[in-house]
Amino acid sequence: MTSPFIWLQHALPHHLVSRGAGKIASSETAWLKNLLIRRFIDAYDVDMGEAARRVEEFKSFNDFFTRELKPDARPLADSRTHILSPADGAVSQIGRIDEDRIFQAKGRHFTATQLLGGDAGAAKRFEGGSFATIYLSPRDYHRVHMPAAGSLASTAYVPGDLFSVNQVTAENVDGLFARNERLACLFTGPDGVFASVMVGAMIVAGIETVWSGLVETHHPRLVRESFEPGAHAFGAGDEMGRFILGSTVVLLFEPGRVEWDAGLKAGDAVRMGQAIGRRLQPNAAA
Repeated sequence: MTSPFIWLQHALPHHLVSRGAGKIASSETAWLKNLLIRRFIDAYDVDMGEAARRVEEFKSFNDFFTRELKPDARPLADSRTHILSPADGAVSQIGRIDEDRIFQAKGRHFTATQLLGGDAGAAKRFEGGSFATIYLSPRDYHRVHMPAAGSLASTAYVPGDLFSVNQVTAENVDGLFARNERLACLFTGPDGVFASVMVGAMIVAGIETVWSGLVETHHPRLVRESFEPGAHAFGAGDEMGRFILGSTVVLLFEPGRVEWDAGLKAGDAVRMGQAIGRRLQPNAAA
């Protein structure tokens, strides 16, 4: 039997709700944005001791939500030997990509091909490889960083739904992360080809990248873009993008590149920059 929460997820006009929330969250009216920020901090117990700015210094709620942290708030593990968590959050699932399938929850799967917007050629590279799905809760730091060094090869904006991405929907909505709107980014580096996929969700007002700014979202057209080798090169731990409200990051690595931390399991909290796996080519440059 479908729960009222899941039924509501199907019934709501996802993009209309998200656009409306985005307009309110982008307001620079001082009393409104300060009220929203303070209510949010109280509701979600946000640790403002880590934030680089005070409430009054944020231009809007969106500016607060994508807040930067104080220097050294997230020390990086040794990227010469380890893969880093790309974000603060919790492990939704982590494991192996088996016959193109990625485990979602309770017998539900989606495919790497679907996740990458139908790019079967790219998905084939990850067959037998490793994936990690990390959920960012509302209270978390919402900038997304590089799990390893790499140069941007291509992106694909994939249109889709905007279901919530919490554990309840993961357990009840088929193909959730390959169904929601997302930006799939492919990188090449010492750890081969790897993907960092930023998945949108209900009330996600936008996705930004450091190379192109705000990505045009909430439209029905799949958009692919390729980049010159080395045009956008990043070190492990460098910022690559941010969520304006939301969401989830899915990492994909080729076979033989990563061995996830054996103690890491679904539900475990992670922080950006911590070691989540061991590089299987530790002598390669980080």
